[in-house]
Amino acid sequence: MSNIRETLEVKISTALSSVAELPDSKANVIIASRSEFGDYQANGIMSVAKQLKSNPRELAQQVVEQLGHDPLIDHYEVAGPGFINIHLSNSWLEQRSKELQNSIQSLIPQVAEPQTIVVDYSSPNLAKEMHVGHLRGTIIGDSLVRVLEALGHKVIRQNHVGDWGTQFGMLIAYLQSLSTDHDIQSTQLADLEVFYRAAKARFDTDPDFAATARACVVKLQAGDTQILAIWEQFIEESLHHCGAIYEKLNIKIQPSDLRAESFYNNRLQGIIDDLNDKNLVTVSDGAKCVFLDQFKGKDGNPLPVIVQKSDGGFLYATTDLAAIQFRGVELGAERVLYVVDARQSLHFQQIFAVAHEAGFVKETCKLEHIAYGTMMGKDGRPFKTRSGDTIKLVDLLDEASRRAFVLVSDKNPDLDNALRQKIAETVGIGAVKYADLSKNRTSDYIFDWDSMLSFEGNTAPYLLYAYARIKSILRKQEDTSVSSSNIIITDNAERALIIKLLQLPEVLQSVAKDYLPSHLSTYLYELAGIFMRFYEACPILKAEPPIKHSRLLLAEITANTLKEGLHLLGLETLEQM
Repeated sequence: MSNIRETLEVKISTALSSVAELPDSKANVIIASRSEFGDYQANGIMSVAKQLKSNPRELAQQVVEQLGHDPLIDHYEVAGPGFINIHLSNSWLEQRSKELQNSIQSLIPQVAEPQTIVVDYSSPNLAKEMHVGHLRGTIIGDSLVRVLEALGHKVIRQNHVGDWGTQFGMLIAYLQSLSTDHDIQSTQLADLEVFYRAAKARFDTDPDFAATARACVVKLQAGDTQILAIWEQFIEESLHHCGAIYEKLNIKIQPSDLRAESFYNNRLQGIIDDLNDKNLVTVSDGAKCVFLDQFKGKDGNPLPVIVQKSDGGFLYATTDLAAIQFRGVELGAERVLYVVDARQSLHFQQIFAVAHEAGFVKETCKLEHIAYGTMMGKDGRPFKTRSGDTIKLVDLLDEASRRAFVLVSDKNPDLDNALRQKIAETVGIGAVKYADLSKNRTSDYIFDWDSMLSFEGNTAPYLLYAYARIKSILRKQEDTSVSSSNIIITDNAERALIIKLLQLPEVLQSVAKDYLPSHLSTYLYELAGIFMRFYEACPILKAEPPIKHSRLLLAEITANTLKEGLHLLGLETLEQM
């Protein structure tokens, strides 16, 4: 289905260019801020009038006359110093909304030129369990993937997990020191966080153990069979923990999407060779570096991208360059999105610049860092336990379900216990995800249990309840002839609801353009509010046919839109709460 705003923008820009005889004249169409200004409003006339040294109101009137009759439009009106207020046609709105009955998918516009887009998200380190710091990158990335796929792009997920490096030498040495028995070793790995802390404490205090750990790294990199077998135990156990988290969060990352750091090991020397061939490598204090003019420190000296240490070891930068080359060449990426926290901004700016300079991807391939802020506690610091420890993500999600169970039990104590538990898990997990996705991606935000689990305001419980309430209304209707009915506008509340429903395409395109899932959450919140006002102003079940059938259809379309929108955010819905 067409994007109404874009359709109007093209029509009015074409008319403006014709009247002004300036081929690049462009009108900007926005949703009207108040109903008396129409449904949409076009501006841009004044800037063109200034170029022509003409009266902007007169120019706007000429544009309106040029536009002529259109089934989409009831009427235009010139307002203020040269705005054009746009009032949509009721008959057009009725027809378009009727088309949504069979499939809400028809509201999702398909891109004219689908792209192959690689999205790098989640990417935990496998030496430890996932913690709250992994939440934002995981759920923001998942939501963007869902939206981009829905719009018709070919999306390739990449879970670039950290499974290599010195920390694994430390862990392998510590596991060997405890036992050589495979079963005992597996038991020790049941709580990776506790195991990691114990290994790190020994590494920091026991020089002999630290030396053994470093020797294990050398053996690992050399492919020692025994060391590799233990390393694989860590990877298997870590992936098991990650899989449980992804299932709880309803994240669509599959094992086939895994592309670990170790995958690129045999490509790293090739990266150095390629950089050398392009005369991009400079040796500085024994290390191989790439210096680019656009990156300078506060002292004005160039900042290096170190790609190989003086001892011959490779760095994250080298692995990231290998990943870019793989994604651009072998995966055929036209865009690569890195959903990684904002603190890595300089790193990605440098890596992207080096990759383009070295020709690791085509010039037309866009490399983009989708940065996000930090989840903060009420004290304004990164969210941690009272003792200052990092919070395991599984513990946070379990706590969300526990709190939601209390909430659901208070509101509906007569429900079966198993059903209450199911509802609590959906509400609790949804509340955590939605609280994050409804915030501006680039900002830090305060994690607050009370606000995210509230049934008031822009929260998951509010939206899930709105959906369940509409489904309850639909279950009460017994007339099977509704499906063959038409949409009829008899009240401004119906009209406002239809227009909001038809704005989903422009919202999804906005999410895909700006990589901001918060645009979609705001839309769903506003849609639910508009439906509630419609429900109060327009009786549904007590109305007489055909008005009753029309309003039931609007309720059904609204429910389907809420469900689809929440799905694109990664939230499940409930038929009852």
